[in-house]
Amino acid sequence: MQYETIRYAVRDDIAIVTMNRAEVMNALNTQMRAELADAVKRAATEARVMALTGAGRAFCAGQDLGAGANPGDIDLERLLRDEYTPMLEAIYESPIPTVAAVNGAAAGAGANLALACDVVIATESATFLQAFTRIGLIPDAGGTYWLPRKMGFAKAMGATLFAEPMTAREADALGMIWEAVPDAEFADHWWGRALHLAKGPTAAYAHVKRAIRESLNHDLTTQLELEARLQGECGKTRDFKEGIVAFIEKRPAQFEGR
Repeated sequence: MQYETIRYAVRDDIAIVTMNRAEVMNALNTQMRAELADAVKRAATEARVMALTGAGRAFCAGQDLGAGANPGDIDLERLLRDEYTPMLEAIYESPIPTVAAVNGAAAGAGANLALACDVVIATESATFLQAFTRIGLIPDAGGTYWLPRKMGFAKAMGATLFAEPMTAREADALGMIWEAVPDAEFADHWWGRALHLAKGPTAAYAHVKRAIRESLNHDLTTQLELEARLQGECGKTRDFKEGIVAFIEKRPAQFEGR
């Protein structure tokens, strides 16, 4: 697929996916959603980490309300099922770590697009806004799934009912994101975090993602069984053997990753 609304590049085993509609604060339209889904799947075959960010002053303003038909004529159910679900599932199901580098405002579906990633790193001046009730809607793009899991029920309910902007520092304090970083340090910091993951044990990371996510639906016995099975698989990898040897030799491990 040839990309027109995003930029895609791979450097140091990191696939950098940049939403590139800065003139509309990277608002999501049909083409961008399709391109994002394609780029995320491509990244899983070409890189060891995927980083998602936005061009210009915003991360993503959510659905492009100025595109296409009269808002009242939009079939929102079809839109979410046919266009948002494939994009969000591609991110969530990616076997490699996914990092959202939130460089500015993340609103509506844009905020929830970030939350679909494994790790969210935001610049301190960034804001998160569940804007949906302002226009008579419920949170979508996975918002009703991720928010209570990341923030807890009470905070998720308040954030969605009141639809008030939240600073990156507030989001960090609530556990909604991994960390908020001073603006001057943001670019170097998120890149360093992504580079750390790119040098890590990719197979183990995939199992970490699965184990933590499935724990939300398991009782202890089921989760312990899953842990044992996945740990058994990790123990058969070259990365595990390399990690042990590196520990004994007191040197950094050189993980193969695949």
